[in-house]
This record gives sequence, C-alpha cells and structure tokens, in this order.
Amino acid sequence: MSPSANSKPLGLYGLTRGYRGPYLASVGAMAVGIGLLFVVPVVIRSMIDGFVPLEGEDGGRYSFVTPEWVRSVADALGVGTGVVASLMVAGALIIVVTAMAGLFQYLKGHLAARASEAIVRSMRNTLHSHLAALPATYFDTAETGDLVQRCTSDVETVRVFLAAQVVEIGRSILLVVCVTPVLFALSAPLAWVTLALLPLLVIYSAFFFGRLTQYFKEVDEAEARLTTVLQENLTGIRVVRSFGRREFEEQKFNAANHEHRDKTNLLMQLLARFWGFSDLVCMSQGGLVLFFGAWWTLRGEITLGTMVAFTMYSAYVIWPVRQMGRTLVDAGKARVSLRRLGEVLAVHHEDATDRVLENAPSKLSGSIRIKDLSFSYGRENKMERGGSREGDDQQEARQVLQSVSFELQAGQTLALLGPPGSGKSTLIRLLLRLYDYDGDGGSGSIELDGHQLSGLSRDFIRKQIAVVMQDPFLYARTIDENLLFGRPTASSEDIQAATSAAAIHDSIEGFSEGYGTMLGERGVTLSGGQKQRLAIARVLLKQAPILILDDALSAVDHETEGLIMRALRQRHGQHTTIIIAHRLSCVTQADLILVFDQGRVVERGAHEELLAQGGAYSRLWKIQSAFTRQIDSHGNGPDLAGESKTNEVRP
Repeated sequence: MSPSANSKPLGLYGLTRGYRGPYLASVGAMAVGIGLLFVVPVVIRSMIDGFVPLEGEDGGRYSFVTPEWVRSVADALGVGTGVVASLMVAGALIIVVTAMAGLFQYLKGHLAARASEAIVRSMRNTLHSHLAALPATYFDTAETGDLVQRCTSDVETVRVFLAAQVVEIGRSILLVVCVTPVLFALSAPLAWVTLALLPLLVIYSAFFFGRLTQYFKEVDEAEARLTTVLQENLTGIRVVRSFGRREFEEQKFNAANHEHRDKTNLLMQLLARFWGFSDLVCMSQGGLVLFFGAWWTLRGEITLGTMVAFTMYSAYVIWPVRQMGRTLVDAGKARVSLRRLGEVLAVHHEDATDRVLENAPSKLSGSIRIKDLSFSYGRENKMERGGSREGDDQQEARQVLQSVSFELQAGQTLALLGPPGSGKSTLIRLLLRLYDYDGDGGSGSIELDGHQLSGLSRDFIRKQIAVVMQDPFLYARTIDENLLFGRPTASSEDIQAATSAAAIHDSIEGFSEGYGTMLGERGVTLSGGQKQRLAIARVLLKQAPILILDDALSAVDHETEGLIMRALRQRHGQHTTIIIAHRLSCVTQADLILVFDQGRVVERGAHEELLAQGGAYSRLWKIQSAFTRQIDSHGNGPDLAGESKTNEVRP
C-alpha cells in the first residue's frame, strides 16, 4: 500500500492526551526513586571517609570517626556508635533506601504500563472503527496482510515505546541534569573527565538514528509483504492444493521470508555497530574515571570516599546516555510504526462528504427510480468487479454503466441479466453506496422512495437493503450467530421460517449440533450450495424493504432453486426484490427484466414480452430450455449450476 501523500507520523504528545496524568505521576515516582538512590553513595562515602589513619603510624593503622548522622540515628535507636554498630546502621539505611527506591520504580513502571495500555487500547479501537468506515475504493487496492500487520505489529511497537521508553527518556534527562552538579561539587576536574567522551556518543547516536529509521521502515514493509503472502496462502489453501501449487507457494513464501531476513540482517548489523561503539565509549569513560580518580586519590587531592561516591554517581550519567541507544532503537521503530498507522488514519471516511437530507425517512417502502445513470470506476480500481483486469488508461476510464434508466414500485421484482462485466453488480454496489455515482466517475440519479440516494446516509441505506453477494461470506461462528448477524433480536420461529424458505432448514437439522454447529472460516465446512442458501436465509431474516440476490442461486440444484423461488413468490409484495442471475428459470416471474450488455440496457420487459421480441433473451431461453430437456431425457443429472443430483449424466 503506497503511503498517502499527506500522511504524517502520529504525534506522541497527541497520543498521550487524556493519559498525561498517569505519565506525570510515573515521572514523579521515578524522581523520588532517583532521589532515594542518591543517598546510597553519600552513605558509603561518609563511612569510608570515617576511617582516618592514626597520626605517626606508618603501618596503615586506622581509627574510625563516627559520622554525625550515624551518631544521631544511633542515639535515636539507643545503640552504640562503634565500628560494627555504625556499619550495621549504614547497611540497614542502604537496604531501606534501596527498597523504597525499588517501590517507587515499581510505581513508575506500573503507572506507565497502565497509561500505555490504555492509549494502545484506544488506538486499536480507533483503527478498527476507522477501517470500518473507509470507502470501498481503499480496500480495492489495500492488502489485507499489510493492514493486519499495521494493526498488530505496528501497534505493539508503539505500545513498547510508550510503556518503557517515554518515561526512560525522562529518567535519562533527570539523571543527567541532577547528577552533573553533584559531580562538579565532588570534584570538578573529575567531572570534566566524566563528561569528556559523552558529546562523541551523542553525535554518533543522532547520526545513527537518522539511518535507523529508514532501515526499520524497510524491515516493517518486508514483514508486511511476508504477512500478506502467508494470509493469502492460508486463505486459499484449498485452491493451492487443488492446483498442485504447494511447491510454488512455498517458493513464494521463501522469497518473501528471505527478503525479510536480509533486511533484518542489515538492521542487526547497524545495531551491532552502534552497540559496539557505545559500549566502547562508555567503558572507556568508566576507565578514565577510575584512572584519574585513583591517581588523584593517591595524591591526596580527593578522599577515597569521594572517589568511590564519584564512581557511583558517574555511572548514573554514563549508562543512561549509553541506554539512549535502546531508546533510539525503540523510538526509530515507533516513528516508522506511527507513520504507517498515520497513513491509514489519513484516509477520509466514506461518509466524510455526505450531505444527508434533513427530512430523511425513518424507513423505506422499497420503490426505486434510476434515470440516465452512468458510472466508471476511478483510476484506483484497476478491475471492474466481476469483469476482467483493465489493461490501459482508456479501459480504466470506460463507462461501466451507460444511461441506465428504470423504475420499480415497492414490492415488485426486478431481474438483471447479462454477461460478466456488463455492469449488473456495479449497479448493486451503487445502490448500497459502496461507490458514489455523483462524483467524477458518474452522472444521473438514483432515487429511493423519491429521495436522492446521495441524500440518505450510508448506514441508513444499508439497513434498508439485504443483499447476498456473489461470494457469500460466513463467519467462523455457529449457524445461529451467522443467521442473526443482520437481526440479532430474531426469534427461533423467525429463524426457522427463514431457513425453511431458503431450503436449508432440513440440512441444518441434519448436522450433529443443529443450529449450534460451528462453521469453518468463511463457511468452508459447508458446500457452495449450502453457503448460498444460508446466506439467503440470513437476508430473509433481516426483513429489509429491499432484497438483492446477486447470482445467489448459482450453486444450488434445479429442484432446490425451485423451492427457493417458490418461497420468494409467496413473499411477493413484502419487499422489493432484485435478482441477478444467469439461469433464466430464476427470473421468469419477475415484474421487469433488464438485459445488460457493455453497461447498456439492450432489452427490457417481462418474460413473455422478451420472448416475443426475439432478441438475446429469447435466444438464451431457447438454448437453456433445450439443454434442460436434454438433461431430463437422460434422467436426473447435474443441473446447470453443477451441484450433483442422484445420477450422473451419461452421453
């Protein structure tokens, strides 16, 4: 999926809106924890410097001068002030302070994790809602695997950064700002030694971050392509096996996998160079501090306690700067992920430009009036639904529908016939407002109950229409749950009435769990005919004013088709029905039949009228009638849809 021209990375500041309180509390807890840790070097320094050499002694004998703070604590506790007692007091204080610092560090992590999880949960909800509201044109070109990767892997990358590194950045800044004055207070020359190599590490890190972002982008995109290949392979596993293409698909996956590995290896090499260099700088910095600290201690310029405390404080500066590498890694990944998520969120909703009528009806009766309707798919839609891939710009711009006009009263039945790619399914998509006819690609008008279609909200329209698409989609849930998808409050009696009308009730009852039977993904555990009949039952249960069957009987046998059409005729007048079919036996009872060819209506009328015209409809009727008589003369055989009956057709 190509990036949007105006897409920008989502801002971290904007993401934290509403959750900055927990982050500030986390930073506060961290500050208290750091402040407590500052006490430890002070305690150790005072205890070490409490040992002073005896005057006139050359044998290294020392006396211990109890620090004032130890004397105050010992007096309060009623204990002695000897060496052992003083060391026990100091050790206990270090344990208590460290435990308290650990508690505040836990609070820091807990508060940051809660805030980050809440942000990411909100982000996931926003992404899901946004994707559900995007126009159909977006999904014509977007790859499902890539979208899944953005909504999972990219969101997880952002979560990791928000949970760990946002507060870590504050910790590093706080340590450097607070510790640096302490270092200069202890020993200014040694403080300059501590900070000598840090500018080199900062400059290299900034250069590293610039290269890192591009590498992470390439790895992320390679992972998205790998996910897409895997998703397509698993979704079409039966097609792969039926064509014996497993080896080809394995090679295809291996190629994507190798690309991902190569991109990741390049990234790891870059990270290895950075970590190696940063460790060298930090270790060298620590070595310099120890060398000069020991040298100046031996010369008496600083005390041993000061040198030990300084070494501990310098680690508070050196290692956070070194940890900046980890922060940069996660920041680079998060920046790429936020940009990829921003590309999705930058796409406008399909109803962003809707102009909904103020006096819109609460429910439709089902009348449809279309006048001079023309439409062509935009440049983004390379393939007409149900048609062939367009080969050049001229084909892309060709009119899929040209000056189509008809009127249908509420409760009537309309049949649409024509070869694949003639515009039948496009007309249905325009009725559902999956595409809009009043933009650059279309003209004319569509009215429902006298209201312009463009003046009715998409949500309202889709609640008024029940449709079975060419390839019905079923969820990996129970049969009951699939049926209730369009009308969750339907009773069991309504469900059984709908399934009986769709000639699927007996089949369901024959399953081991009946209506509680779990279906495979996309209904894969059902036959083609069963899926179509279950989809028909689902739309009948919805009880919408307009019912659309887009080639919905192609996979059922002739006898079952008759049962379903008989049930639909019994419902005549209850809802407006539009039937798209290639088998003329499905449309003989329609009030109006339109024959399409290359986007134009070339014949129109009822069944008997079209037979009398002697056109394409009449010729097709004679061919199909002759074929049906030939099949009947050989006994029960496969019908035109290809679903087998009892006996085979034998020549």
